[in-house]
Amino acid sequence: MALRKVRVSVNGQMADAYDVPVFDSNEKWADVTLEDGTVLRVKTVVSSAVRIEGQWDLEGNPLYMVKSSPAVAIVSVPEALRRKVN
Repeated sequence: MALRKVRVSVNGQMADAYDVPVFDSNEKWADVTLEDGTVLRVKTVVSSAVRIEGQWDLEGNPLYMVKSSPAVAIVSVPEALRRKVN
């Protein structure tokens, strides 16, 4: 499959990159307990990824950028913080 070439901004500089379709994704939920007793369930959902042409990290791996969105669910909230609903 031929990858689509795109231009992206890396540290304020434009760079060539390849749009790499997401084949599979297995994002895990993390439960976060706040000081006020609220429990949130959060995860990051990856929508797309690009591989930066000609750039690698310090271990020789290709440099990638991802577009992602947070997903947040309220698991529980202390009764004292809840508003009464009719």
